Order: sequence, then C-alpha cells, then structure tokens
Amino acid sequence: MHSIQNDTAKFEKAIENLRDGDAPFAAETIYSLSDLAGERLDAFRAVWADLPLERRRSLLVRLVETAETNFELDFSAIMFPALDDGDEHIRKTAIDGIFEDSPSHVIERLMEMAQDDPFSEIRASAAAALGQFVLKGELGKLPARLNTRLQDTMLALHYNLDEDLDVRRRALEAVSNCGREGVHELIRAAYYADDLPMRVSAVFAMGRSCDEVWAPQILEELSSDYPAMRYEAARAAGELELRPALARLAEMVYEDDREIQEMAVWALGEIGGKAARNVLNQLAALADETGDVDLADAVSEAQSAATLSGEDLLPLFDFSDFEGDTDAIDDLYGDDGYDDDELEDFDEDLYDDDLFADMDTDEY
Repeated sequence: MHSIQNDTAKFEKAIENLRDGDAPFAAETIYSLSDLAGERLDAFRAVWADLPLERRRSLLVRLVETAETNFELDFSAIMFPALDDGDEHIRKTAIDGIFEDSPSHVIERLMEMAQDDPFSEIRASAAAALGQFVLKGELGKLPARLNTRLQDTMLALHYNLDEDLDVRRRALEAVSNCGREGVHELIRAAYYADDLPMRVSAVFAMGRSCDEVWAPQILEELSSDYPAMRYEAARAAGELELRPALARLAEMVYEDDREIQEMAVWALGEIGGKAARNVLNQLAALADETGDVDLADAVSEAQSAATLSGEDLLPLFDFSDFEGDTDAIDDLYGDDGYDDDELEDFDEDLYDDDLFADMDTDEY
C-alpha cells in the first residue's frame, strides 16, 4: 500500500514539474511518464495540451533520448499520438521515438507520413523509420499483406522522380532490408547515380542487404574523399563483417571526425578477431590517457562485441568470387590481403599523428 502511495506521489510531482515552465525536467519526471495508461495517461494529456510549444518539443526530445539508453522504459503512449501533432518538429521527434515493437497501426501511420506529410524532412524521416519494419517483415514478423504494402510503398517512393531526393534515398535504405527481386539492381543504380547523397545511401543499403557481393565497393569507399561516404562504408564493413577492411578501419579510428572515428570503432567490434581487439586495446589506452570519456565508452562497447565475433573463425564471406569485380580486393589490399599477425605489426604506426595529418576530416 505504501509503495502505491509513494508511486502516486511521484507521478503527481512529475505533473507539477511538467507544468512549471521554468523548471528543467527532472529525471524522476521522465521515468514517471513510462507505461502511461488509464487515469495517468488522461492526466498527462490534459497537461500536454496546455504546455507551451517549446516545452512540448523539449519534453519529447528528452523522452526519445532517454528511451534510446534505457530499453526498459516505454513512452509509446506519448509517441504514438504525437505522430499526428500539428507541429512538424514534434511529429519528426515522435518518429525518432518509434521502435520495432510498435503495432501495425503505427506502421500504417508512418507509411502515410512518408507519402503525404507536407514537409519533405518528415517524409524522409518516416521512410527511414520504416526500414526496421521492412526487416521485421523479412523475418516473417509482419502480416503478409502489410509487409507487401510496406515494400511497395518504399519502392514507389524511390521510383518517384518528382519526390525529394532525401525521401527517395531513405526509401531505398529502408527497402534494402528485404530480399525482394529487383532491390539489388536498385542499389547498384543508386551507387552510380550523379547525386552524392544517393551514392552514400547506396553504400548504406549495401550493408543492410547482408549481401557479400558488395564487399569490393564498400572496401573502396572506406578511402573516399567524402566523409559521409567513409562513415557509411565503415558501417557497412561492420555489418558485413569484412575482415579485409580491418587495416583501413584501424586508420579510421584515428580520424579527427568523431562520428567517423566512432563508427570505425563500432565496425572493428563487429568484425572482431585478434587484430581488431589489438587496435581497440591501443585505442582504449589512448582514450584513458587523454581522458576522452566518450571515446572510452565507444571502445568499451566495441571490445565487448569483439569478444563475441571473429574468434579464430573462417572469414564470413568467400572473397574469391565477386560479381564483376574479381580483382577489387587484391587491388586494394595486395594479393594475399591482411591477416591478423600482419595487422599486429601495425600497432606502432597507429600512434603516428603524421600518418593522419593529410586526411580529409571536413564536416558532412
């Protein structure tokens, strides 16, 4: 009984915190908004309707950020209705708070938004969010009819040349999660498109496709002049666990661009193996020496992942037979590629600042 009263008091205090426009959102307030239902949901809705626009925006951002780090919290009772909010910023933030366990009616709403929202940025965000549900359908976890309509919607958006480029490329990224006939050709066409953003999305889609046929293109783009391309190539290399990418990733973890650096760290963790762990251990020591907490956290997560992958296993893919590109890996990495023992000799060079002085680390 005491526990129930205490919980009720906490929720009432949270409501007061929400109403106080000058007060920052307390951690207890955020936690109290998880799993809202019944009278508490009604109470929240009444307060929400009276909150100033900026405070509503800030609250939703805080909820999304909290849910991304604490998977036990569920703010769906707030996020789902926010998809229909009249403010475009709130709608976009609500999209960021949609996760793969959402019900079918939310998927339907996202499809509507991807096609009909008046703001192209929101249409693009909705298309990107639908990628997780395309994958869910590919795994047989969506009703067949909904799965087909979802794929058809993404394909229609990508084919629509009158649609905004960002919407079209996010739709390609989303549909790359399925093995539907013709998607492979769409990815290849996007890779050779005139627009750099579309080519970047093609590399993202290569990683999502789980198809080793794209390894030569991904390995080549790890050294692209464009930071956005290097970032997505690092992600794709990690998703496909491309061991020939290890040497280049070992360089990328020392780029000045933090986003590229952390993605390369993540990719090393996904590929795993002795060489990857060696690089991560050195980077962990450097992060500790410089007091770089964010980098240390990223490296720690990658080290944990690396212990679960690449452990004296055969390479995930047979790199001897690539469609239309049989010599690509040899051209990039030599006739024999790199093995773990050779990569261990790379240690000393990783601390040579001059090695990275000429790298392009412009923002993207």
